[in-house]
Amino acid sequence: MNADPNNTTTAAACGMSRAHPNGPRSFWLSLASALLAVTAAVLAVPHSAYAEDAHAQDMQSAPSFVDNFSNFDRSRWYVSDGWSNGNHQNCIWSKDLVRLSDGVLSLGFEKRKLKDREFACAELQTKQRYGYGVYEARMKTDTGSGLNAAFFTYIGPQDKKPWDEIDFEVLTKDPSKVQVNSYIQGKPKNGKLVDVEGGADKGFNDYGFVWEKDRLRWYVNGKLVNEVTNPDELPTNPQKIFFSLWGSDKLTNWMGAFADPGRKVTMQVKRVAFTALGQPCQFPESLACTITNSN
Repeated sequence: MNADPNNTTTAAACGMSRAHPNGPRSFWLSLASALLAVTAAVLAVPHSAYAEDAHAQDMQSAPSFVDNFSNFDRSRWYVSDGWSNGNHQNCIWSKDLVRLSDGVLSLGFEKRKLKDREFACAELQTKQRYGYGVYEARMKTDTGSGLNAAFFTYIGPQDKKPWDEIDFEVLTKDPSKVQVNSYIQGKPKNGKLVDVEGGADKGFNDYGFVWEKDRLRWYVNGKLVNEVTNPDELPTNPQKIFFSLWGSDKLTNWMGAFADPGRKVTMQVKRVAFTALGQPCQFPESLACTITNSN
């Protein structure tokens, strides 16, 4: 999942240590004084207050939002355009394939030569990063072997962070199911194929996950379909929210043998929302209205 090179943060570069202007000896004297001051301050803070502050710093996050796509919010979304995510992908991202009409966001896949690929496909991502909370999307997919319609969160090396990811992926060779999984430090975890009652392609379905510090749960149409509590299998970095529709003629064991659909294939999204933990639910059907987020 390539991040927009123009949206990556420079925080890590700005935070690089530099030599102290007064030389090594002054630097170490300053450091010793600072450490003594910090130690004294920590000892002076009551334990309960320290614990509260530590909990508050667990995860930074952009604020809650609901997007019903009554308009396209360019301050929220970046549309991928002009590259692919690697040789496994048989298409190039094209901004022309992200469209908005009557409150429905559409992502397309079609036969159109771009650069070295024979097909064009679509992806968009948030410009901000989100932490613990409830993530929800109401969407409908198409059909076709060798295609992937996804709603997921991701952060990675392009953003100077480890690769963390939480996924819903409809492999449209079989739209009766959706694959849920996550990546921790770039390693796949918690993969599971679950049923989508009625089919992901027959109507709009609600996909959501609840991400907490010590638990991650996936839901399809309000039904719990997977849960993880192993701390080694939980993401620890704030992530961007993505939608994508793409194809591959190489990942045949996973996505099926690619076949030119002979038409434009679409994925449609009616709503996406993020509700931070502890915040009130933002619409009546939200998981945040019914799911207890704390243990």
